[in-house]
Amino acid sequence: MKVCSRPGCPTVVETSGRCPDCRAQVARTRRATDPQQRAYTSPRHRRFRRLVLKRDPQCVLCGAVASVADHYPVSRRDLVAQGLDPDDPARGRGLCASCHGRETATNPDQAGGWNAR
Repeated sequence: MKVCSRPGCPTVVETSGRCPDCRAQVARTRRATDPQQRAYTSPRHRRFRRLVLKRDPQCVLCGAVASVADHYPVSRRDLVAQGLDPDDPARGRGLCASCHGRETATNPDQAGGWNAR
């Protein structure tokens, strides 16, 4: 048992790190201040997601039920940098959560590419 790692928080947690309340607060703050995170809640992105998943109801990589509209072959960040519409369904593909997590974690061009080997 350890004390939450956020300075001033007295909550005891079973593992090291922050308590659930402090983790939730950090996530809310990040979503509120990060324009990249806000982009995923816009009506345009919700439309993008709906149309991509309608077109690709099964994961294009493994065939499981698709639940994530992935920007492909160029990331959302790169589409915006190139002046292209990131919410065009032609620039997306349907993936299951497992394949999307794996793709994001191993792609050095994606935000999660820190895990690329």
